[in-house]
Amino acid sequence: MQGNKTIKLAALTAALLGATALSCAQADEGGFKTKSAGDFLVRGRLIDAIPRDHASVSAGGSVDVSNEIVPEIDFSYFVTDNIAFELIAATTRHSVTWTPSGTSLGKVNLLPPTLTAQYHFMPKEKLSPYVGAGLNYTIFYNEDAPGGAITSVDYKNHVGYALQAGVDYALGGAWSLNLDVKKIFLRTDVSVNNGAVTAKVDLDPWIVGLGVGYRF
Repeated sequence: MQGNKTIKLAALTAALLGATALSCAQADEGGFKTKSAGDFLVRGRLIDAIPRDHASVSAGGSVDVSNEIVPEIDFSYFVTDNIAFELIAATTRHSVTWTPSGTSLGKVNLLPPTLTAQYHFMPKEKLSPYVGAGLNYTIFYNEDAPGGAITSVDYKNHVGYALQAGVDYALGGAWSLNLDVKKIFLRTDVSVNNGAVTAKVDLDPWIVGLGVGYRF
């Protein structure tokens, strides 16, 4: 099921890239819009959320949290030619397993809005890398306990830091390709069966994204 979802998302990204390439081919003499103060930049990405999976569990062992590939959208505003603020919006749903026993702890959704301040190098060039740092607030919701001996699993929302690096490549007109990598420093307190078992989980995921952007 996850494989089918990944294939569909990859096909959608390929179609979007194809449409972007066609638009760029039609741009006047291959010109491109440079990054400038006052610009709004909207990107659509396909991201891979890769948790670190390290936990201290009161009953021993650790946890394994699944990697997930999902679509993401983000919005940036350029205060100057070089400085921008970016807000990302995406949600992921992960399977959680208690290791090494292999006991399922069910599934949970993460909503991790992240705001970063960025510095864009070479904003007037086709290839413009950037770095950023900011804050993340992750909301855990739609917890789904597996049933049987495990009747409830609760996660505590948490504030964390975020580091970021990426690059935009101007295609033509206002369109660009984007590669982006974020490191989110995120932990949560987990309660199983109303506190019968507790855990402190360091998720600290890498978020790797590839997509397209359009500047207004």
